Amino acid sequence: MSDSLYLAWRYMRHHRIKTAILVASITLIVFLPAGLQVMVSRTAEQLGARARSTPLIVGRKGSALELALNSLYFESKSPDAMRMTQAARIRDTGLARAIPLHVRFRTRKQPIVGTTLDYFAFRGLRVEQGRQMALLGECVAGADAARALGASPGDSVVSAPENIFDLAGVYPLKMRVVGVLARTFSPDDDAVFVDVKTAWVIEGLAHGHAALKEGEILSRKGGTPVANASVVQYTEITPQNIDGFHFHGDPGEFPVTAILAVPHDAKGKALLMGRYLGRDEVCQIVEPVTVMDDLIATVAKVRSYVVAVVVLVSSSTLVSAALVFLLSLRLRRREMETMSKIGCSRWNVSSLLACEILIVIALSVGLAAGLALVTNVYGPSLIREFIL
Repeated sequence: MSDSLYLAWRYMRHHRIKTAILVASITLIVFLPAGLQVMVSRTAEQLGARARSTPLIVGRKGSALELALNSLYFESKSPDAMRMTQAARIRDTGLARAIPLHVRFRTRKQPIVGTTLDYFAFRGLRVEQGRQMALLGECVAGADAARALGASPGDSVVSAPENIFDLAGVYPLKMRVVGVLARTFSPDDDAVFVDVKTAWVIEGLAHGHAALKEGEILSRKGGTPVANASVVQYTEITPQNIDGFHFHGDPGEFPVTAILAVPHDAKGKALLMGRYLGRDEVCQIVEPVTVMDDLIATVAKVRSYVVAVVVLVSSSTLVSAALVFLLSLRLRRREMETMSKIGCSRWNVSSLLACEILIVIALSVGLAAGLALVTNVYGPSLIREFIL
């Protein structure tokens, strides 16, 4: 048998192109159904775990899926904003804790999440380097966000507007990184967290003033200095100018994109959900686990159609592979006759051909297993890229 394996291997090395085509074809046949199953299962596991850890989300009426994805993963399009007073409304019921979220801006590709310190306790996030944010303009970065931004405690990151055509006067804010969070293998690792008031500063709902230097004064009108064009609103909050920052209007009327509602018990959850069923209600309350289950069911349904197509394509590919082997046998007839003349029995010839098939299958299964392992690691993130 070892002689047959050696001869089969040498033959296949000599015919590299034919062998590569066969191995690639059978690898795809084995990998596609298994890879789809692994990818969907792992994605369902991750999506489900995040959703199960979040009891309720309150947001402006609209797409429940968009609200859940933005609040859980910080990647979807920002839903319509609602007023901060909704958080007080939830707290006043005594049925649940309210954790506001403002997820609208980014620093490079990392989302900026405006929230309160309650969010860190709710998600079990802890600071691994530096300290927790305490002042306006400070931020803490998730483990992956810190690596992507090349930021550590003491560095700074700059916010970016929602789009390059933002002409509303929203200036980028330079924020000081005061801490880096421990890795949790969740979407929190990719985010940069600020206090919700800092998010409002980025949105242009607050600004500061500073005393002008003589070189920055263009003219004076009635004793009031007029600044030249080089003087703009603050883009950085420092200990020297933080007292000069103030908000325009009632902070209770300021926007948030969502509120995480954490009921104290099952009864409180049911009662709270009932309070958002009125026809005149401008907000909605959703259970993330229900929304994610519907999404996963849709993905699984699509997978079943894809698997059906894969089975059909695989069948035709197997037939083609079998045809290649049969044609190869006809072309190798003189080779087989020569082997018989030098003393090889029918068993030797058959074992040689069987070894060639076994080598092709073994290589294909090995490659398919390797691809499945890669899919197990990176597949869920790829699906989230398409979904979100």
